[in-house]
Amino acid sequence: MYVTIAAHSGPSKNETHERAKLFIEQLHSKCNPTILVGGYWGLMKTVVDEALRQGLKVVIILPIEKEDQEIPEEAITIKSGSEFRARSIPLVRSGDILVSLGGESGTMIEIMMAYAMGKPIYCLTNTGLGTDNLQKAFPKYLDQRNIIEIKYFNDPKLLAEEVCKERRKSSALNIG
Repeated sequence: MYVTIAAHSGPSKNETHERAKLFIEQLHSKCNPTILVGGYWGLMKTVVDEALRQGLKVVIILPIEKEDQEIPEEAITIKSGSEFRARSIPLVRSGDILVSLGGESGTMIEIMMAYAMGKPIYCLTNTGLGTDNLQKAFPKYLDQRNIIEIKYFNDPKLLAEEVCKERRKSSALNIG
């Protein structure tokens, strides 16, 4: 399973970083997916460092503006040749599931892309970032088409558990 993680590229509260680490730790212990992210800075750096520490496979799809970014050797790096928002297209399309660990407009763009593509979407709430407002504005769906229900979680452990259940659900659908 490939889990795309949308996360803030700038500074955020230490508690948000700790919750991201807890999510990755739980994800590793419950279903051991490959993690995809769009960079190695901000909250994404915390996700990458923790995922690698846990022994997860990590793929980083870099925007052209940050292709010279120093990346840990253990991570797989893809130089997209695309600017930030265009880089989000292969990032979201490549994942089976999108998880938001909190962010601003870039993270929201990735959530909206996943919705339009019919990808399961899981969002961590109470991060202190703009994505916290999505649950108020869109408690279940982004529009009247009701493509896919967005699932919101305050607890990173429960979030990881539910993401791993999605994996089992997807695997069961592919059998036979």
